Parts: sequence; C-alpha cells; structure tokens
Amino acid sequence: MLKNVAAVVLDGVNPFELGVVCEVFGTDRSDDGLPVYDFAVASAEGPTLTSRAGFSLHVEHGLERLESADLIAVPAGARYETRDFPPELLEALRNGVDRGARVLSVCSGVFLLAAAGLLDGRRCAVHWHHAEELALAYPRLTVEPDVLYVDEDPVITSAGTAAGIDACLHIVRKEQGPEVANKIARRMVVPPHRDGGQAQYIERPLPRSKCDTVGEVLVWMERHLDEEVTVEQLAERAHMSPRTFARRFQQETGTTPYRWILRQRVLLAQRLLEATDETVDAIAGRAGFGTAAALRHQFLRAVGTTPNAYRRTFQGPEAAA
Repeated sequence: MLKNVAAVVLDGVNPFELGVVCEVFGTDRSDDGLPVYDFAVASAEGPTLTSRAGFSLHVEHGLERLESADLIAVPAGARYETRDFPPELLEALRNGVDRGARVLSVCSGVFLLAAAGLLDGRRCAVHWHHAEELALAYPRLTVEPDVLYVDEDPVITSAGTAAGIDACLHIVRKEQGPEVANKIARRMVVPPHRDGGQAQYIERPLPRSKCDTVGEVLVWMERHLDEEVTVEQLAERAHMSPRTFARRFQQETGTTPYRWILRQRVLLAQRLLEATDETVDAIAGRAGFGTAAALRHQFLRAVGTTPNAYRRTFQGPEAAA
C-alpha cells in the first residue's frame, strides 16, 4: 500500500513540477475520507536551494529520507538534460528500486532516472521537446514521444508539466483504486483521466529546405488537400516517371506522398478545429477526408484523440461539435 512519498529536488527545481507532486501526495484531504500520505521533500544538494523561478527553498531532509519512501518522485529542473547529477543521489535511486520502491519522474526529471540506469531496457515518457535529445543521450532506453506517461513498474515516467498530474493520479488509481483517484482529481479540479497524448500538442512544421525537386509539387499538394490525387498525377506535374517521383519524394521529405498528404490533412483539420466553429463533416470535406467517419479514424490514429475531444481541449467544453 502506498503510504510514504518523498520528492527529491536539486538546485534549479521547477516549481510547478514540484508543486504537482506536493498537491497530489502532500495535501491532507482526510476531511473527504481520503488517505493521508507521509510526504516530505528531500534535497540532494544541501538544505537551501534556488528554484528555477528564482526563489529559495529551505529543505529539511537529505537523501536519508528516500530510504523509507514507497514512492520517490523526481520533479523537473533546470539543465537536467546536460548537467551531472550527484553520484550519491543516483545510488539512492537505485537502492530505492532494489528494495521495492517505485520512482516517478516529471518532465525532464527522466534524465535523472536515465543517468541512474533505471531506464535501461525500458520504455519511458518525456516532454516532446526533449524526446530526441533523451534518445540520443541514452540509447538503451526507448522513448515514447506521444504519450502522457509510461508505467514500467517500478519506474513511471511522465511528459511535460501537467502530464505529471496524470502520472500521479495513475499511481493513486493503481494503488488505491479509481474512487480515491477520482476524488483527488475532483478536489484539484482536473480530469481523473485525460484522453489522447502529447501528439495533440506537438507542433510539426513542414520542412522545405531540402525539397529541391519536389518543392513545387508540395506547394500544389498543400493547396489542394481537398482533392483526391494519385502518384501518377503528381509525377506528371513534376515531369518525372511515377517510380522516380516516388523515390525523390522519399529522399527529400522522408516519407511517401500518401503519408505526407495524410499528415497535412490532419494538420489542416487540427487548425480548423482549434479556430473555427465548422462542423466535423464540413472540416472533413475541406481537409480531404470526405466523411466525418474517415476524419475521425485518421485523426485518432495520428493525434491520439477524437476531433470533438480535440476541439474541446482547445476551445473549451462548450465548443460546437
């Protein structure tokens, strides 16, 4: 049973990510019949730290506090992607896992778990902005760039900022059941479980710098997303054979014409869902999907949520469907 929780911090800790862990596990909600955790913050770099926002923190406990924790949480902090971590902290995290504790990272806190070797051979989550950097620095782990969190018990990793709330509530749900997790979420005024993943927040601008021979065709395709086109038609427009065009397209864009145009159609649908009140049927037509059912199918595969749920995320719960 989850009873004892410690958040371990370093100089430059992010206040929000630390606050997420404190809010879920460090707030007394016994008046609602909810469990009270034995919660504390521990420092790996002395009793006085400076947060990333510039204010000071006085931390009562050192690394010895981790020795009794059922869950050790690692919030994000400044320069976690490049800094060297205290060897004694890395050892304390490994010892915690060895004796049966869980560890949880929020956002760039995952770099600390990776440095401790706790993610070798495991999948993990991180803010999409750091996904490539993490994968290159630690090739023995597998980054899941689109998800909000990954549970590779006893190691749980979460993506940027608010995804830490999702991971914390997941742990509560796993240990103490959905009723407890739902009540905590209600007190925090957050959803107990969010649909979709990071894919709905990732910006994917279209690279054009290397598109020397198919660049004009890309511009035409982007302006005619609502039209059905074939590789043969595109090759004719580029004055190439279909086989040569397909090969050049792959070389210069890194994908096939079908996948490229499908991604651009999804991006257009995203923009229309964010900024207009058009119906899903109308957006399906404008984006080249033809039907709302086809749009929902492809949108769910690419973004990890439905068009209506996506619209509510960016326009609010009263947005038109």
